Amino acid sequence: MLSAEELQVVDEFRFKQHMPSRAAAVRELLKRGLAAEGYSAAVFGAKSSDYGVTGDSPNGGKGNGKPRAGK
Repeated sequence: MLSAEELQVVDEFRFKQHMPSRAAAVRELLKRGLAAEGYSAAVFGAKSSDYGVTGDSPNGGKGNGKPRAGK
């Protein structure tokens, strides 16, 4: 939960960056903060099954083999 002051700062960032939603602004701020700490960004289109705790992913990063809903 964010305080009113924190929400104000997020909203100011959102409007200055012309972001479509508060959620988009929060995601962008998280991405920037993680990048500043040396964490790499996820590859566009990557699935959660592409990531594992040990660095290895099940099925070689190919997901579970089942089509996603709506695809």
